Amino acid sequence: MRSAVYKRALNLFRNRWQTAALQEKSQWQNIWSRGRRHESTHLSINGTSYPTDSWTNIPSSVLSLVPRRLHLQPSHPVSLTRKLIESCFPAPTYRHHNNLSPVVTVAQNFDSLGFPADHPGRSPSDTYYVNKETVLRTHTSAHQADVFRENGSEGYTISADVYRRDAIDRSHYPVFHQMEGARMWDREQVANKDLAQAVWRDVDKLPNHDLEVQDPNPTVEPKRNPLQTDHHSLEEVEAIATHLKKSLEGVVVELFSRANTAAGISGTADLKPDEPLRVRWVEAYFPFTSPSWELEVFWQGDWLEVLGCGVVRQELPIKAGVPDQVGWAFGIGLERVAMLLFAIPDIRLFWSRDSRFLSQFSANKGIHRFREFSKHPACYKDVAFWLRSTSSSAGGGPKSNARDFHENDIMEIVREVGGDRVEDVKLVDEYSHPVSGRKSLCYRINYRSLERTLRNEEANELHELVRQDLMKKLQVELR
Repeated sequence: MRSAVYKRALNLFRNRWQTAALQEKSQWQNIWSRGRRHESTHLSINGTSYPTDSWTNIPSSVLSLVPRRLHLQPSHPVSLTRKLIESCFPAPTYRHHNNLSPVVTVAQNFDSLGFPADHPGRSPSDTYYVNKETVLRTHTSAHQADVFRENGSEGYTISADVYRRDAIDRSHYPVFHQMEGARMWDREQVANKDLAQAVWRDVDKLPNHDLEVQDPNPTVEPKRNPLQTDHHSLEEVEAIATHLKKSLEGVVVELFSRANTAAGISGTADLKPDEPLRVRWVEAYFPFTSPSWELEVFWQGDWLEVLGCGVVRQELPIKAGVPDQVGWAFGIGLERVAMLLFAIPDIRLFWSRDSRFLSQFSANKGIHRFREFSKHPACYKDVAFWLRSTSSSAGGGPKSNARDFHENDIMEIVREVGGDRVEDVKLVDEYSHPVSGRKSLCYRINYRSLERTLRNEEANELHELVRQDLMKKLQVELR
């Protein structure tokens, strides 16, 4: 009897060991194949081949999203949001640029905008490099100098997909969509070369609104929001700022009046469709404008930042070869606005191909609140590890090298393994050894699909791949 029991136990152990070995072999083959993809000498992006080098750091998961261009899909909420904003900036005054290539030079993305050589945004920990001289644009402003130089219209908007290595949570994604716009006047072309008077005449042409506007600060404040004294007079900036604010207040009226109507139709209990729209202007700092402001909207009982804007720093049109151009510019995140307007709770949904999501939106339906079609359970897994003793505890930065750890590195590994089956990743514990000084970090990964329930076994398999990739790619020591 003991012998039979022993044999059954031995066979059970052998079967489990063989299954585990096969799984481990498969996992390592997957890891090896993912690493091999980066050994190619060229990347193909939108049908164009680009040489790679030691700077190349774009994972296949991001490359697969480049052709999607959500802002051009007619019935997608990102595209619907873009079109609504564009309608506030009509032709022929404004020209809309929506088909610009996402691959730009380092000069376009950084140098043309005056980014210093040691700016953190240039680091591979923040930016996706095609090669040393070429990147996936991190902002639509990468095209600003080219559009200024083209000088094809008095105003313009640019809408595009942009790419950044970033955190994993319900409001961040490595690919998202921006819109920026500008309105410029030429000192040499306006009547009597009186720029301020020309701008005021254009202010009078803008539609009026009944927004409740809070704007308590002066247009210019020497320390917080300075005038570009070498280029602009106070009178000119007062006129340009008024045109800017009235134009963007019109955008708020267009967007949020429709959203309020949608709230009333849906019978949302926590919204008051009849409550008047309120906005406020807040002083801000942006590297491309001065003076600068953020526009906030009172929405669902709270003040929410909607966009940033200001008077264009004159160095930018000067560098673009149009020194007489003076005006304003703004930038806005399309997903952020779409999430507010359509009540979409998770940024991953924008990339879903699930018909239960996509069928809810169309140009004919206008703005209406998203109806959730599922809520699957979360599956939390922790991973703890010691950083290499040569790693920077802060990680990354402009002086980072292959030995440095940056939090975006773990985010990139988790994204490449789990894709949209990961909802968020959070640092939950850190510890420094009192003797060696080595630092240990613990991250909690929430595996939760938007479209189906993940089995615990599936989450375990994904998590083990993450652990193996951390060891191989970051050379950390698992705890």
